[in-house]
Amino acid sequence: MENFDYCAPTRYLFGQGISSRTGKIVREYGFKKVLLVSGRGSAYASGLIDSVKEQLDREHIQFCELKGVKPNPEAALVYEGIKLAVSEKVDFVLAVGGGSVIDTAKAVAIGAKDPDTDFFDFFLKKKTPNDALKVGCVLTIPAAGSEGSKSCVVQNNVDGKVLKLGLSTQLNVPLFAVLDPELTYSVNSYQTACGITDMIAHILERYFTNSKAVSVTDNLCEGLLKSIIENSVTAINDPTNYDARANLMWASTLAHNNLLGVDREQDWSSHHLEHQLSALYDIAHGAGLAVIFPAWMEYVYKHDVMRFARFAVNVFSIRMNFHDPAATARDGIAAFRRFLHSIGMPMSFSEIGAKAEDIPLLLKMLDVDDISKYEGHFMNLYLRDCERIYELAANFYDERF
Repeated sequence: MENFDYCAPTRYLFGQGISSRTGKIVREYGFKKVLLVSGRGSAYASGLIDSVKEQLDREHIQFCELKGVKPNPEAALVYEGIKLAVSEKVDFVLAVGGGSVIDTAKAVAIGAKDPDTDFFDFFLKKKTPNDALKVGCVLTIPAAGSEGSKSCVVQNNVDGKVLKLGLSTQLNVPLFAVLDPELTYSVNSYQTACGITDMIAHILERYFTNSKAVSVTDNLCEGLLKSIIENSVTAINDPTNYDARANLMWASTLAHNNLLGVDREQDWSSHHLEHQLSALYDIAHGAGLAVIFPAWMEYVYKHDVMRFARFAVNVFSIRMNFHDPAATARDGIAAFRRFLHSIGMPMSFSEIGAKAEDIPLLLKMLDVDDISKYEGHFMNLYLRDCERIYELAANFYDERF
């Protein structure tokens, strides 16, 4: 078990209709001028944005707006938001939307406190941020877990190269998160499935570890994975089932607020491999993870066969083959693939519009080589390893599972 320093200061306000209290919550903290960050469609179509604006008006809180956040959030809008936040002298950033909206708000919040610095230098690790505006959020799509995490991902074009990079800092942790499961009723089945895949991946990046004697978080990981799987089919087939939506919404937060990863070394290579796919092809992050994560599993499972066998037994109830634990491990990977397929997720490059001939380009986008630069911690993945995982993802056929 590893030493850890864990702080989770986000205030979670959860339940039916809780979003109607957003204005009062902002007022409680005494903020005077809000930058309201939002996406392009559903939050407007549902009337949620208008509701939040009316609440801010009733509480006599001034606001300005940054609209149009897209999936795979782009630096161009962050620059625009920083300029707006500085010129309008906002003292708080309120994100209304999913992970991309919240990540954009986080990046703006950091950039607005140091406008003389290119905010993306923080993502390039050229500089370290020292301050940020406070951020709150009203979550509409459970998936990224950004409502309670210290991470933030933005993509940018740097010297002709598309980079999708993350910034992890305690400054990113939201002040509060409004979690109203009813806001997720309008999320379609594909987006719901992408979100489910993302939250599962957040758990697995922590679960597959070399750290020993971590039984508390092992059991938390396995229990949360089983709960997500159990509620997934209900939520997809019955979109207004409150209990299923509520369980998935809370699971999304727990999957990525790092409660499950405090005592262990974490991996994150699958996320980094996927970031190149979604940056290059502009696909949903969850869909890319559905293609990459099982391929990663197939490539690395022999590094710790018993951990993969435990995953198979405790998450998918596969009977342990004590004579051949590797067979149990492989059965667990196949069961995971079947689950992803059952909720409508893609299995291979062809299903997401990716091409095997682009693998050299994907590898160039990664910061890896065959000597000293690698991805991951569960198993260090150098250039050739990453290439092989992309090849497994590109060439997978449904018949194999």
